[in-house]
Amino acid sequence: MWIADGWKDYELLDCGGGEKLERWGKKLLVRPDPQAIWSTPRSHAGWRKPDGRYLRSSSGGGSWEKSGLPGQWPVRYKNLTFQVRPMSFKHTGLFPEQAVNWEFVQERIRAAGRPVSVLNLFAYTGAASVACAAAGASVCHVDAARGMVSWARENARASGLEEAPIRWIVDDCAKFVEREIRRGRRYDAIIMDPPSYGRGPTGEVWKLEDNLFPFVELCAGVLSDEPLFVLINSYTTGLAPSVLTYILETVVSRKFGGRTVSGEIGLPVTETGLALPCGATGRWTGDR
Repeated sequence: MWIADGWKDYELLDCGGGEKLERWGKKLLVRPDPQAIWSTPRSHAGWRKPDGRYLRSSSGGGSWEKSGLPGQWPVRYKNLTFQVRPMSFKHTGLFPEQAVNWEFVQERIRAAGRPVSVLNLFAYTGAASVACAAAGASVCHVDAARGMVSWARENARASGLEEAPIRWIVDDCAKFVEREIRRGRRYDAIIMDPPSYGRGPTGEVWKLEDNLFPFVELCAGVLSDEPLFVLINSYTTGLAPSVLTYILETVVSRKFGGRTVSGEIGLPVTETGLALPCGATGRWTGDR
C-alpha cells in the first residue's frame, strides 16, 4: 500500500464504526467512511466535540452539523495550498491520500529533462493539476462541472500558480478527448480520476466497470510518441488494483512498452498506527 504520510496540515486521528475523525488544519471533522467497519473506543475528545460532523439521512444523502466552521479554509501540503470546504455528500474538495500520487507525478515530471504536457481528466478541484504545474509541466485540466473548475483555479491561485500554463476546460471528458484526437493534439502524460457512477451532461450513464476500459483505449490515442506516465485512480471498492494493471498493460504497454504498477493507497491512522485503505491506483510509466 502507498501511504500518504507526508502531511502536516491533515491528520487521520482515528476511524471505526463507519466513520473517521480527521484534522484539517486546526479543524476537526467527523465523516462517514464505509471501509472503517471495525470498532474503536473513540477515546479522542474530537469524536465528542468536532467542529463539523456529516450525518447521513435515512432517506438518502445527509447534511453537516457545524459548530462555528468557516465556509472554507486553506490547508498546505509542502509547497501546495488548497482550499477545503464542507460539501454535500460528505466531501471537502480534497482527497488527502492522493498526496502519494502528487509526489509520483512531480518526480516523473522533474526527472523527464524535457517539457511535459499533462492531461488531467475528471480533474475535480485540481490538486493533481496544481501539483503537475508546480513541477514545471503544462497542464490541461478537464472536468464537466463548472463549479469544480472554478474551485481548481482558486487552488492554483492559492499555490501561487495563477500564471502557470494550465488550460481550464469545462467539458465531458470523453468528448473532449475525441476532439483532441481529431485536432491532432498529443500529451506526454494522462491522469484520470473517473467516478464510480455518474451521468453526463445529456443524461448518458457512466459506470466504471463498463466504461473504464473503452475510455482508456480512447485516451491512448491522445498520447505522444514518447509518453511519460498514465495514472488511473479508482474508488470503486469491488475493483481490485490488479484490474488497473490489466487494463494499462493491455492498452498502454502493448502500444508503448513501459511497465505498470498498481496498488492500494491509504492514510496512516494516528490512534492505531495502522492504515485506512482509500482506493486503488494504477501507474503506467514509459521507458524514457
